[in-house]
Formats: sequence, C-alpha cells, structure tokens
Amino acid sequence: MNILFVCHGNICRSPMAEFIFKALVKARGLEEGVHIESAAVSDEETGHPIYPPAKRCLTQHGVWFDPDKRARRVTPADYALFDRIICMDASNLRLIKRIIPEDPEGKIHLMMSYTGISRDVADPWYTGDFEQTFQDILEACEAMLRTASLALSKN
Repeated sequence: MNILFVCHGNICRSPMAEFIFKALVKARGLEEGVHIESAAVSDEETGHPIYPPAKRCLTQHGVWFDPDKRARRVTPADYALFDRIICMDASNLRLIKRIIPEDPEGKIHLMMSYTGISRDVADPWYTGDFEQTFQDILEACEAMLRTASLALSKN
C-alpha cells in the first residue's frame, strides 16, 4: 500500500503525518509492502526542509523523521503511484483537483474523515499550535491504520 499525505507547503502537517504514520506502521510490524510519503499542493516551499517547530514537536514525541526530507509538489503521476492521497484540509482538496482533476478510484480523502469527523487538521503555520496539530494527525493516523490494518497485514 502506498500512501501520500498532502498539505499546502509540505513543511508542517504532511511531513508530520508521514513520519507519525511511519512510526505507527513500524510499531505494529506492518512496514513491509507499505510506502509512505508527503507532498504539497503548492510549489512555494519546494526544496525546503521540515519547518523547525514541526521537527521539535516530532522530537518531543519521540517520532523519528528524516532530516534530509525536502518539500515537493504533488504531480499528476502521483495518482498512479499511490493508493491513498490524504489531504490535511478542504483547501488542499480543492487545490489538488488542479493537479489531479479526476479521482475515478476514490483515492483522495480528507485526513480527519478517518476519525468520522470531516474537519480540517489545524494548520500550525497560522495557529502556532504544533501540539494540537500533532494530536489531530495522531488521532487520524491511528484511525486510518485501524481501517487499513487488515489489508496491510495480508500483504
């Protein structure tokens, strides 16, 4: 299973989701056959590393992240490469349709929809609250993993 997490710039929420989900998958011994990445709907942060407060938050929670991770933009080819494309907010959903105009396989989802509540993951770029963002992402990743665990364990 290949999963792509998406936010606006790929320096806060989506890389946090990438590394939180990787940690959860690894902790359950399900990493074989699973590929996880993150990307942006914008190209304004392309090439930039994870935002330092996001790194600090991951570190505080003991979540490993790749220090060489650099922001990249979603491409139309990503639709064929990934089984799920998970957007952090409604704006990301709207903007991704400019890059991937059609979703015939129903791969594109809102992150918090996995919790049963279709709301945005708070954007710490504006709120400054990286802890709340971490908790939102953790909750959604755990819920997503519960729905995917059976499929992942069969691979």
